[in-house]
Amino acid sequence: MVAVPATFKPAFRTVALIGRYKSRDVAAPLRSLGAFLATRGCTVLLERETAAAAGVEEFPLVDYAGIGARADLAVVLGGDGTMLAAARALAASGVPLVGVNQGRLGFMTDIALGAMTETLGGILEGRHTVEARTMLVAEVVRAGEPVFATSALNDVVVNKGASGRLIELVVRVDGEFVYDLRSDGLIIATPTGSTAYALSANGPIIQPTVPALALVPISPHTLSNRPIAVSDSCVVEMTLKHGADARLQCDGLAQIELAEGDSITARRAPHALQLVHPQGYRYYNMLREKLHWTESPL
Repeated sequence: MVAVPATFKPAFRTVALIGRYKSRDVAAPLRSLGAFLATRGCTVLLERETAAAAGVEEFPLVDYAGIGARADLAVVLGGDGTMLAAARALAASGVPLVGVNQGRLGFMTDIALGAMTETLGGILEGRHTVEARTMLVAEVVRAGEPVFATSALNDVVVNKGASGRLIELVVRVDGEFVYDLRSDGLIIATPTGSTAYALSANGPIIQPTVPALALVPISPHTLSNRPIAVSDSCVVEMTLKHGADARLQCDGLAQIELAEGDSITARRAPHALQLVHPQGYRYYNMLREKLHWTESPL
């Protein structure tokens, strides 16, 4: 290991570690990364549930509120699901996130596990960029009263329930009627979420710097119902006209069972996620790698 000068000051002094949910596979990488960060002069914190699942006890334990109050950077070891959970918990506090990929595709986890310490060493030396990613706020109003609210990084989705029957939504953008949609549901995706569920539903890929949201119907009854891109300053309102067992999902997590007549709004959150990229990160390079655009046909 290269010696660190005594005068070295890391770009992020207090670093929190967050591991894949209920996974013991992160124990060794957590210990290795924590020890490495300590040699670089960082104060290392460990998210409490990560510690319990992995059996790691070497570092001070904190919950997400503690990370938000104390950390300068949060390093997430896992896949995009782990990043999404951390984003929802930490975006409002302004703590930036960087991801080490222990999942599969990993659209948001830039760092390969095998290059973890080398890449993070460069980030601590200031060789990185910080990118703001749009967050959403979703709210459900029932009989004139708000009954649920949450945030999302990828998407807000109203979809059919266990019955498998079409649902019907009246969709408005900034109060203007768009359509009466009969489908399996509707995805409201951020640019980050445009490469998630929305991509599977034939939605557009939106570059993260584009201030837009994608409205993507899921298996629409009328094939002319196409995805629409709208400004991210818009408020999207969906009224559940028909669909007894419809539900709201945010970032792939079931949130609340919906009732006919419910109004569901999605709008840009007042805060953005700060996402750290290592030096050399290129968005289109990432897309080519993850989506295999350069592979030869079989």
